[in-house]
Amino acid sequence: MDLSVLADPEAVGEHAASIVVAALAAKPALVLGVATGATPLPVYRRLARARRSGTDFSRLSVVALDEYIGLRAGHPASFAAYVRREVAGPLGVPAERLVVPEGRGERLEEQIRAAGGVDLQLLGIGRNGHLAFNEPGSPLDSRTRVVSLSQTTRSDNARSFGSEAVPTHAVTQGLSTILEARHLVLLATGSAKAAAVAAALTGPVTPDCPASVVQMHARVTVLVDEAAAAVDRDGAVGR
Repeated sequence: MDLSVLADPEAVGEHAASIVVAALAAKPALVLGVATGATPLPVYRRLARARRSGTDFSRLSVVALDEYIGLRAGHPASFAAYVRREVAGPLGVPAERLVVPEGRGERLEEQIRAAGGVDLQLLGIGRNGHLAFNEPGSPLDSRTRVVSLSQTTRSDNARSFGSEAVPTHAVTQGLSTILEARHLVLLATGSAKAAAVAAALTGPVTPDCPASVVQMHARVTVLVDEAAAAVDRDGAVGR
């Protein structure tokens, strides 16, 4: 595991983007797994800047980790809309090379295999240690499935919905599915993530902290800012 502590979220984004660009140079038909939320936004902004500066993303494919269930098509808070807005559009990825879970995720694993597997997977981590939408208690060998969202996760994501209720269920790649990516890049910023980061990286590998499965992967890069690297005294995963 390669761990880097960087000054702030922008530095995390810059470093992560440089990893993606290097992977793209080595494999122009890169399959990039993308996370959603606020943490990876600096990464996507820097990738868009790299494209404007001449980096060739013309053969890139993008795979999303998860999606809410029950939102209308085109809902701005959906992860399909997020990925199109923040990743696929700025990088020029056509619809046929964009994979976002649909329905109950019945086809997702097949679509990932058809794309050749994920080469580089960007990941965030929840305050309660969730990875994608794998909440605490998720089996370590889980595959793509429908899950119930915890109140912590729904509260953290409420800002995207305004006055609307946050969905109670989602479809997500399972922990075992995520581990099949060839390179994992875990991002964490802000003091609210510090306890979860400590549990994921230094605690036991356990369903209680789904993100701890990254310890089982042969190639993991962890990028955190100084705030996320500051461990709470009790070392417990925030809930």
